[in-house]
Amino acid sequence: MDIKTITDTYAVSAQIEPNDVQALVDAGFTTVICNRPDSEVPPALQAAEIKAAVEAAGLKFVINPVVHGQLTQDILDIQAREIETATGKCFAYCASGNRS
Repeated sequence: MDIKTITDTYAVSAQIEPNDVQALVDAGFTTVICNRPDSEVPPALQAAEIKAAVEAAGLKFVINPVVHGQLTQDILDIQAREIETATGKCFAYCASGNRS
């Protein structure tokens, strides 16, 4: 996992796996945002699997999928709200990190 820091409280990366969650905990993240639609990934990497690992580690998980070419104001509002209200650092992922 290659975490790219955007601000002091927000970072992004490409798709994560359940075994990456401990590194997020160790890095001080408290919220994980999934910007990747389940249709893009196999079942083992879909939101439910990542959510289970994230919540088991005590972090908040938010599903906010961004489909290529379909970015809406609602998606932007959810992302902004989650970043602003996170109790610590916020981490988001998608296929490459670019949508996040």
